[in-house]
Amino acid sequence: MKILNIHGYKGSSENSACLALKELGYDVISPQLDYDAESPENILSSLSDVLSDSKPDVIVGTSLGGFFALLLSIESGLPSVLVNPCLMPFITLPQLEYSGDISGFIRLFGSFSEISQSKVFAIIGGQDEIISYHDFTRRVIKNHAVYPEGKHSGATLPLKEFFGELIK
Repeated sequence: MKILNIHGYKGSSENSACLALKELGYDVISPQLDYDAESPENILSSLSDVLSDSKPDVIVGTSLGGFFALLLSIESGLPSVLVNPCLMPFITLPQLEYSGDISGFIRLFGSFSEISQSKVFAIIGGQDEIISYHDFTRRVIKNHAVYPEGKHSGATLPLKEFFGELIK
């Protein structure tokens, strides 16, 4: 099975999700993204091209990557798994010293009304120190699991077990 993995803001293509997926034997496509250098629309366009070229079966996104994974899932109809998704980057990124224009994120956010609940799953750390609005995440993503001791880093979550049970 082929999986597109999208890392978070200032993250690495070899993030915890990527490593867990590879350990489970999945074929993982994980592009390195520079969220500061590109507009949200350009990132989405680049990821749409990766999706078209690589034809994955599932999309996984961590933090800001979860925002883009959800958009791609809506656009393509593919299932997605979101790890501590940053669904409102226009709130979170300015707190992380993001200097880009957040208006693109606001425009893209409107697409969330088209979520196919049966195709989107989330894993959420109960002690996420970066995303303060996971109550919103839980309302938007009906299929979710909360790990009370988990923090923002995927390394604090049982990703291998979660992916192993969910992605078949």
